[in-house]
Amino acid sequence: MKPNTDSTTFAPGPTPNTVRAPDGAVRTIPDGWVNVPPGDAALTRRVRAAGESWSVAENRGRKLFSRGVWAPADTVARVKAELEVERSTESYARKRAADTGRREKAQTEYVEEFWLAVRTFLNFHANHAELADRLARVVADHATPVGSGTVARTKRIPVEDRAEAAVIAWLRHQTTGYDSMTIARVKGKRREVRRMLARRSQELLGRYRSGDTPAEGCPLQKALAPLAKAV
Repeated sequence: MKPNTDSTTFAPGPTPNTVRAPDGAVRTIPDGWVNVPPGDAALTRRVRAAGESWSVAENRGRKLFSRGVWAPADTVARVKAELEVERSTESYARKRAADTGRREKAQTEYVEEFWLAVRTFLNFHANHAELADRLARVVADHATPVGSGTVARTKRIPVEDRAEAAVIAWLRHQTTGYDSMTIARVKGKRREVRRMLARRSQELLGRYRSGDTPAEGCPLQKALAPLAKAV
């Protein structure tokens, strides 16, 4: 069988040396091919452009995870050697340093932008301004790391909506019993539970927005207390 050369993405097959095509057909990895694992975007991109290859990805829930690219071993070896030569030059080192600096600057700016969006969403009464600052910082630090996979990293929705979703998610895990709940494996049940807990979280936030004195044992105060001691 001639290896696939189009843009088809395969799923993992039933055995390590097979893949499953979109039509369900199981195909055996050709002899002499090796897998290029995900992680080096330049290597993956060049191997795909160099000729025959099979890209493999796996759906888990709503997310798609790369399982690498299969390609002829000699092609992979040649592309790796070419990249090593390029990456050993001084100009490449300077470019990498400049790219790293730009990414770090962009990340720092985004963390602050996100913190401000969270702080704006919280909109706590002036009586609770210090608590709002702390909560916004905790949520931003948790949600914004590159590669975290949180809603804060998506660009599909405005930053204001990302901030709200991040706060509600943090409260769900830190101020409710969600993580220890036994939820029936019924379609839509987990979503229903999350909506219910989101309403509780909004009610909790509402008390701080109105300036009310928090009740003894407030779950938000309890969640933030150990974090404050660690700072």
